[in-house]
Amino acid sequence: MPVTAPRTLGLLGGMSWESSAEYYRLANVLVRERLGGLHSARLLLASVDFAEIEALQVSDRWDEAGERLAEVARSLELGGADVLLLCTNTMHLVAEQVQTAVDVPLLHICDVTAAAVRARGVRQVGLLGTAFTMERSFYRERLEAGGLSVLVPEVDDRALVHRVIYEELCLGIVREESRDAFRALIERLVTRGAEGVVLGCTEIELLVGQADSSVPVFPTTRLHVEAALELVLST
Repeated sequence: MPVTAPRTLGLLGGMSWESSAEYYRLANVLVRERLGGLHSARLLLASVDFAEIEALQVSDRWDEAGERLAEVARSLELGGADVLLLCTNTMHLVAEQVQTAVDVPLLHICDVTAAAVRARGVRQVGLLGTAFTMERSFYRERLEAGGLSVLVPEVDDRALVHRVIYEELCLGIVREESRDAFRALIERLVTRGAEGVVLGCTEIELLVGQADSSVPVFPTTRLHVEAALELVLST
């Protein structure tokens, strides 16, 4: 009986490469844990220049950013990827544009996250991410469509989170004072009613985790990779 080869995971990364490296690491660690021995992940990684994408973000040229990512997604599909991950929360603003450009599935990070939150019995979450993720509707509405109620930090806390992401974490800088600040703002969200916290930026997982919160934390990078591996390793 012929053996069905595992499918190939396509990673559309570089936004930033710090978090894309975590996607790559997690994919391989989780495959090894599941299959044992010398097994590693069958994947393709396409990494864009984040400076170019960030310039499109701040100038509100999202359609152009979406087309650039769609081109990369097409190249991953042509290279043999069977399932795609957009290795960034913020750029899921253009997820539909990317999905339309390819025939293989793009696994949406919000859908995966909402399912994980519901599985823990949590319904109201605080959302941490870039200003684009926290302040625009695309992310909150997708989580709400998944059955959740979403709280975002107050304006000063949103500015703090955004600054730490772009000026520190995307540059590989992890500061203890920033970790303390995130712990404090998480507790402010808890005081407002958050039953859990969504780490809605792939870089935030480099700074804080479950040990930094009194309520369940949902690390979107890990959840995204875990769900993708369920797809590509299934037969």
